[in-house]
Amino acid sequence: KSFEHMSKRSGNNTEQIQSYSFTLVVPLVCLFAFFIGLPSNLLAFWVLLFRTKKHPSTILLINLTICDLLLLLVLPFRIIYHFLGNNWTFGEPFCRVVIGLLYGNMYGSVVCLALIAVDRYIALVHPFGAKMFRSNKNSVCMSVLVWIVVLAAVGPLLASQQSYKIIDLPLTTCHDALPKEQQEKYFLPYFAVLFSICFLLPLLVVLFCYSAVLHTLMAEGQRFAHAIRVTVLMLMVFVVCLLPCNILMLLHYSNSAFDLYVPYQIALSFSTFNSCFDPFIFYYVSKDFRKKLWEALRFCLSVLEILNHFLLISFSH
Repeated sequence: KSFEHMSKRSGNNTEQIQSYSFTLVVPLVCLFAFFIGLPSNLLAFWVLLFRTKKHPSTILLINLTICDLLLLLVLPFRIIYHFLGNNWTFGEPFCRVVIGLLYGNMYGSVVCLALIAVDRYIALVHPFGAKMFRSNKNSVCMSVLVWIVVLAAVGPLLASQQSYKIIDLPLTTCHDALPKEQQEKYFLPYFAVLFSICFLLPLLVVLFCYSAVLHTLMAEGQRFAHAIRVTVLMLMVFVVCLLPCNILMLLHYSNSAFDLYVPYQIALSFSTFNSCFDPFIFYYVSKDFRKKLWEALRFCLSVLEILNHFLLISFSH
């Protein structure tokens, strides 16, 4: 399908596809998220998997880390694509995989965060019921639910063509130039359902759970600064990283009178920062994680000191 068959109102014109915002700002934002998110999530994954006890909350945090790492491992291909002027050179199947993981991470992370909020709610608000509901078996079941939701969410993206050759430029885009009919009849209802079920509903769950947690802690006269920090971090992920992207996505696919595709893509690139916030959420949710993280960091620093010592000796000779 040629460029003439693409929607002119959807932001998929020549100037926007090769604009400064699209080919420089978007990849730089993603690059920054990659350099912060990858090492922090790898460290978190190592600590959670090998150094912490497998509590129900730990199992959910491991799944959140896997969700982030899957995105971060394919993000460099998206960065290269934008730096090349939005020219996709890695083939149609891999384009579907990258786009699927981009949206899958967004909604998979949201569902994970909602389940973590439910876990904290049961543990602190209903401590007697926690013995019945908070178990590793139930956490594994919830983890399976997360991946079922992710697969269901990205299934339509994996099943539909995402890369199109634009003859006028010439270049091949990945998810950035779609047929008008496909956008209006297919992607608008699809993203509207995703927004309602995989974003708005989990956001309401998080707000309810942490409001109840804060109310319980204050009523019992307990320290609640810790719970406030977790709530603020959760809301930053939802409101700062994900809400603008989801709102602009719906406006874009609803054929808004405003040309919102470039702002939508910039907001989508900022959504990758949720992978940078998640390790900080781990730090505050899991006491065992905090302890083991500091042990791991001290170990790394001691190794670096030993290596530095040997290097100084070798250079002195």
